Amino acid sequence: MNTAMHSAVVQLAADTANDKVTPGILGFIVFAALGVGTWWLLKAMNRSLGKVDFAEEPEEPTDAK
Repeated sequence: MNTAMHSAVVQLAADTANDKVTPGILGFIVFAALGVGTWWLLKAMNRSLGKVDFAEEPEEPTDAK
């Protein structure tokens, strides 16, 4: 049974290998560029948010008359 399944998988792979369209090297380069850009954006945002002082000063009471 294992041999039959293996031959079916090999036949299926052979049938689709000729008709299959893959992203290729250009797809890999675009995907890698998106990953690097996302990493850089998160790093820059983290650096910018690290400079922000979140200590709040208490508000002065206002008299509403």
